[in-house]
Parts: sequence; C-alpha cells; structure tokens
Amino acid sequence: MKLLRPAACALGFFVVATALYTIVTAGLGNLLFPREAGGSLIVEGGKIRGSALLGQGFSRPDRFHGRPSAVDYDAAASGASNLGPTSATLSLQIEERWRALVAENGETIAGGRPSELLLASGSGLDPHLSPQAALYQVPRVAKALRLGPDGERDLAALVASMTEGRTFGLLGEARVNVLELNLELGRRYGD
Repeated sequence: MKLLRPAACALGFFVVATALYTIVTAGLGNLLFPREAGGSLIVEGGKIRGSALLGQGFSRPDRFHGRPSAVDYDAAASGASNLGPTSATLSLQIEERWRALVAENGETIAGGRPSELLLASGSGLDPHLSPQAALYQVPRVAKALRLGPDGERDLAALVASMTEGRTFGLLGEARVNVLELNLELGRRYGD
C-alpha cells in the first residue's frame, strides 16, 4: 500500500508528459511543415494523385519507372528485403531486373547499369531516381509517346528541369521525383 501512491503519481506524470509531448510535437509539425505533416499529397483537380514522399509502381511504356520495391509499393509493409551482397537470391533478382530493363529500354547507358533501377531502396518506397536513371529511360518514353526526332532532347530537358539538388546544398544527391515527373508528362502529352 505504501508504494501505491508513488506508483500512481509516477504513472500520472508520465501519461501527462507523453500526451503533452505528442500534442506539442504534432502541433509544431503541422504549424511548421503543414505539407509534410499531411503526407505531402499531390492533388490535381480535387483528386489525390499520390504522395511526393512514397514511390509508386509505374509500368506504362510512356511513363518513367521508379525503383523496384521489395514490398510491392505497400506502405504498410515498408521495409527492405534483408538480402545481402553475397545473396544468391539478390543476384538472381538483379539479373532478372537487368534483362527486363534491357528488353524494355535497350542496353546502352554511359556509366554502366543504373543501379537504382536494379536494387530496391531500404524502405521499398523511395520516390526518387538519380537524373542518370531517369535519362536512361528517355528513349523508351519518347518512342512510346511518338515525340519524333526532337522528343528525346525535350524529355532530357524536362528531366533536367525537374531535377532537385542536394538538400540544403550538401545533403544527399541530385534526384528526380518519379511521380511528379510522370504527372508533368501527363500534363504536357496527355494521360
């Protein structure tokens, strides 16, 4: 009985403290970063087209494709495959993905294989590609859209214009958001 009162006080303190912490951090997040706190949703014509923070599967030949997903683009199952560099399963997956890429896009690329088109990201939901991986797909997309001789140059310029630099000028690498790139394609060339 002697320990019941201090235990109840400690429980009450921690319940209030954690509730206040949650309310304050959620409030500050919504105040300072309203777009991100709301899921960074991209809305067009009143319709949610996706989130700028979550990768989606694109398979149409007239659209850019993102990274493979270890979780089939299911945010509830976010996570990596846990396959290491010596895994025979991972080696087979990479070779299968490479054969599919070559069949769809052709083999020529300066600098070798576009690794992010062969390997899933740690979350399985990475929404970005390097500019090089997006440029690798330009000939296929231009051909599928029937853009003519200048189409590849126009698409390469579009990729360049939609390339985001390093965060704060020093974190990460240059990247292209695949969903935003495909939405811009839809606006320019029709869905």
